[in-house]
Amino acid sequence: MSLTTYRRKRDFTATPEPRGRTGRGAGRLAFVVQRHAASHLHYDFRLELDGVLKSWAVPKEPHPVPGEKRLAVHVEDHPLEYGSFHGRIPEGHYGAGSVAIWDRGWWEPVGDPHAGYRKGSLKFVLHGRRLRGGWALVRMRPRGSRARGEAPPGDRPGKENWLLIKERDAAAAARPRAR
Repeated sequence: MSLTTYRRKRDFTATPEPRGRTGRGAGRLAFVVQRHAASHLHYDFRLELDGVLKSWAVPKEPHPVPGEKRLAVHVEDHPLEYGSFHGRIPEGHYGAGSVAIWDRGWWEPVGDPHAGYRKGSLKFVLHGRRLRGGWALVRMRPRGSRARGEAPPGDRPGKENWLLIKERDAAAAARPRAR
């Protein structure tokens, strides 16, 4: 997978973000969730696959509540090194604001992750501090003219909407919802 879009959006002489390269992680497939206080607070959900971190911007904090859906906007791939990035992206640069690691660990796919990703139905098990157990990322069907293959004015190509959903399992039952 390519990091061309990631690199095109950044000036590495001015931002502390890693330039990175595609590569192979060591052992298990990594995942990271970063709390990103940019123009809008959101959470960057990242899964290692094909030598990069597949990435989604999630506007609301992910909760381990079964069936609860979180919008997850698919964004450009990030280098594996981004999984340990935290700090401040300077004003005037893409993604300006503070980035903190909110959760991290490893993930295991349920079934073939490549087929699931292509199909838009990726199921997996997370092994993190905050997020554990079965989860799914499901691509939403485009509405209106996009369904006919036409991009409406102002539409940003490559920004597909997905849903991040916690599966009903033992990990969910062990974590009652805070009120």
